[in-house]
Amino acid sequence: MRKLSYVLTLSAALLAANIAYAENTVMVGGQSMYPSKDIIDNAVNSADHTTLVAAVKAAGLVQTLKGKGPFTVFAPTNAAFSKLPAGTVETLLKPENKATLTKILTYHVVPGRYDFAALETAIRKDNGKAELPTASGGMLTFSQNGLRNIYVTDDGGHVANISTYDVFQSNGVINVIDTVLLPK
Repeated sequence: MRKLSYVLTLSAALLAANIAYAENTVMVGGQSMYPSKDIIDNAVNSADHTTLVAAVKAAGLVQTLKGKGPFTVFAPTNAAFSKLPAGTVETLLKPENKATLTKILTYHVVPGRYDFAALETAIRKDNGKAELPTASGGMLTFSQNGLRNIYVTDDGGHVANISTYDVFQSNGVINVIDTVLLPK
């Protein structure tokens, strides 16, 4: 019986690895992100994005980000949220601050599908800087520093580096960032 259990466990692991390989997954937060899943279904599995997922739930944006899209999400890591002043995240997660939280989160969403190639093309087209409108009505500015380094500047001048590009989803793409972007 033990041998059968081992064989079944090994078979399940091999099947998961084959599926991940077949779907050309990207690892984020220790987990494979599947292009066949939507933004939310992938994000909930990332150990690096538990704060973001909690914030999306508190803001009531789960159904929106499960929608058709396409959306490009610039997803701050838990470490990015920890750079905010002490108590900020806890305060934003309170029900009375839902509108502010929603504005901050939708500021990280750009309508359309902007992978590395699309961002780089926009930057080159606009002479080294590209501005893209966010779902909250603000603007994000993108610049390139080196061959594979695009960074994002918010309306207040805060800069976020994109650490993981091109995490394709069924309804868009996620680019992982190291700083929370803040609208004016």
